[in-house]
Amino acid sequence: MPIRVLDELPAVNFLREENVFVMTTSRASGQEIRPLKVLILNLMPKKIETENQFLRLLSNSPLQVDIQLLRIDARESRNTPAEHLNNFYCNFDDICDQNFDGLIVTGAPLGLVEFNDVAYWPQIRQVLEWAKDHVTSTLFVCWAVQAALNILYGIPKQTRTDKLSGVYEHHILHPHALLTRGFDDSFLAPHSRYADFPAALIRDYTDLEILAETEEGDAYLFASKDKRIAFVTGHPEYDAHTLAGEYFRDVEAGLNPEVPYNYFPKNDPQNIPRATWRSHGNLLFTNWLNYYVYQITPYDLRHMNPTLD
Repeated sequence: MPIRVLDELPAVNFLREENVFVMTTSRASGQEIRPLKVLILNLMPKKIETENQFLRLLSNSPLQVDIQLLRIDARESRNTPAEHLNNFYCNFDDICDQNFDGLIVTGAPLGLVEFNDVAYWPQIRQVLEWAKDHVTSTLFVCWAVQAALNILYGIPKQTRTDKLSGVYEHHILHPHALLTRGFDDSFLAPHSRYADFPAALIRDYTDLEILAETEEGDAYLFASKDKRIAFVTGHPEYDAHTLAGEYFRDVEAGLNPEVPYNYFPKNDPQNIPRATWRSHGNLLFTNWLNYYVYQITPYDLRHMNPTLD
């Protein structure tokens, strides 16, 4: 799908070099098409890298998607230039009166931080409450899953003793579910988290349907029956090198991290890793856009009342 972004966004050239179809605003304005409006709440520190990763996954269907980037943390960023944030990100007050077809809430490196100690926790709660009336479907990724389960279902923070890091095998539980349509029976996806998502916890304390699990029995992909919210506990958006960057960062910090599971060839960090999950990530995001967003969103966003067929 052509993703529609501002002409000057750095991701434009980056993605075109990867043969990703990017449509700038100036070109898109000449097409008489109502694009899907997708808001990305980017909570990751390296915002430009994260933009590239998610925009890559939003680029593989014939639908035109108008991307809006959102920030809720007013503190000065140590990893992203202020000029970039000022030029390409909006604040919540800028969009709170608008409606959107889709919302993606990214992960954040906050696995060991209590919710009430997160600097922008009140803003997270505000956005999630707002989304109930202003967004057709919301997709939560990794840490955002844990935050949403707490805010929407009252589930306390579940933390692992050791960080889960690596590329793990998963299996689908409902092959005919729309979100898993076209998935292989088993597939690979990266994880990088302290958060714990036991499948039994999701089944016992929510009305969400688990669609795919890890080989260890953790919930990986689950969603509400009305398609309004979906959750993915891993990082299908990650580049081939992202886990390596996190691993070497932790090594330099003296944290003595475990080598990411099933990631480096021959389990040797000196070897260059390969992305073995890219087709899964592309299909997951395409299915979400098609079946959870496009098929149920109103043509006129002023009449936001998403319903199933």
